[in-house]
Amino acid sequence: MGASSSTANPSPEAHEQREQETLASAALALPLLRAAFTRTAADAGALPDALAPPRASFRLPGSPPPPHFHDLLARLGPAIASLFSADGAAAGDAGWVPFLRGFNRCCARVSASRSLALLLRVYAAACDATGAPCGVQFQPDEGGDEDGKVVGELAPEEIAAFLWMCWVMTWSGSAPKASGDGGDKSEEPVVVLLPDVTHLVLSALVSAGAVADDDGIWGWKIPSGGKGVKVQEFTSWMLSTASGLGNCLSRYVQDRFRSLVADPAEQESSVSTVNTTFDTSDVYLLTRGRAWAIALSLRNKLSEKFLSASVIGMDTEDLLYRSAIHGKGLSRFWSGVEGYNGPMLILLSAFSKGGVENVDSNRRWVIGVLTEEGFESKDTFYGSSGFLCAAHPIFHMLPPSGKEKNFVYSHLHPQIRVYEAHPKPVGLAFGGTVGNERIFLDEDFSKVVVRHHAVDKTYQHGSLIPNQGYLPVEASVLDVEVWGLGGGATRRQQDMYKKRENIFSEQRRKVDLKTFGNWEDSPEKMMMDMMADPNRVRREDR
Repeated sequence: MGASSSTANPSPEAHEQREQETLASAALALPLLRAAFTRTAADAGALPDALAPPRASFRLPGSPPPPHFHDLLARLGPAIASLFSADGAAAGDAGWVPFLRGFNRCCARVSASRSLALLLRVYAAACDATGAPCGVQFQPDEGGDEDGKVVGELAPEEIAAFLWMCWVMTWSGSAPKASGDGGDKSEEPVVVLLPDVTHLVLSALVSAGAVADDDGIWGWKIPSGGKGVKVQEFTSWMLSTASGLGNCLSRYVQDRFRSLVADPAEQESSVSTVNTTFDTSDVYLLTRGRAWAIALSLRNKLSEKFLSASVIGMDTEDLLYRSAIHGKGLSRFWSGVEGYNGPMLILLSAFSKGGVENVDSNRRWVIGVLTEEGFESKDTFYGSSGFLCAAHPIFHMLPPSGKEKNFVYSHLHPQIRVYEAHPKPVGLAFGGTVGNERIFLDEDFSKVVVRHHAVDKTYQHGSLIPNQGYLPVEASVLDVEVWGLGGGATRRQQDMYKKRENIFSEQRRKVDLKTFGNWEDSPEKMMMDMMADPNRVRREDR
């Protein structure tokens, strides 16, 4: 009886341990967590070191790193480790249950706003330890929230530093054992180029009303400073535009613990990959910064594809078409995308006003379209889902509205020409209706027309380019890119489709003379004779 009573009524400590283990196992396997706990429990400084990012030299293309940035990253590990004892545990308490509490505090599934507040707390703690400027403050919450209320104001430089810190946390998952990290300190750290986040900073400033004039967007740079953004407004922007930042801290802690208990041989094999792939420049329209912004805004499986692209860049084998390489025009475009039955990203660079002076002043913009399926030659709209994207100079995604399904329109000239009283436009279009499209790219890929969102019920409202207004904007196209996102299997299926089409084309080109009848009886000879002597009288043979 006593044994059954003890089993039915466990002690409060055992009950708490069971709850914490159940909660933690949803994020990471318990054997891995026990191994990480064993390696960090012996030394007080082991946990901050384990949660520190890999040692690297971060810089921007052609410019030094942001001030205090390397010092901020050096304090990132201790700032996160402080969360493991934020529940009031004693300083020397290194038990299994307090470790689980700290892990669940960082990695348990909670609301997005709470995750973002915790991420801002880590950023504020790291800035405070290094003396870097930070406008984030925490006030006690009357509702009993242990994290407190987030208040303050963030300058544009602070927003950029926060975003770069989050990107480094993402990067560390692909570089678990970079050169010099935990090894020979005499080795030079790997050089890593930070992505451009100007479009994200501008998006936050415009969303909060700090930049109200569209003309102020052109040529705007982060060091130029300007009006700051309240933390509450910045959090609202993250929830609406970059919701993927809410998973940043959880993914980072899990990646660091996986790296801590990983096989050293596997870690050493990744060093060469880190040194050869991360020191890259952006040469395509799909830059690493734009790929990261798209990854943060998506909530489907494609987010992982763009997240990887933001770290190491897109695989060039996924580039289906680029007008600068393959040539402009709908036929060239079609030869690259035909037969690809998977999601694709189309990026288009253009400038609104004619004249070389607008190109020289860098007043060009980039918009994108994310499709869920391949292209078909139709004279009507089709598709099941899609996104519109303003990528430069400001970023925001426009998901489907759910009211209409005019996602994609791709119409080529028919192979057999017939008379049409009302011919359908030839080109690519997205949203709107035929003749009144949200985005329309002409057959030659020389002109694009962008209309106001009032004409479109397929995609959500929002401007795609600065100074768009209510009238249609006609722009000159500079470059067009198409990236395939379906993976290797989809690309192999496209290759098989192209091979079949090439075989059929070769068969149609071959002429078998044996299949032709006598030339004297052929209608071709009769037509030739009539053209030679049209006045000659011919009697029909009966």
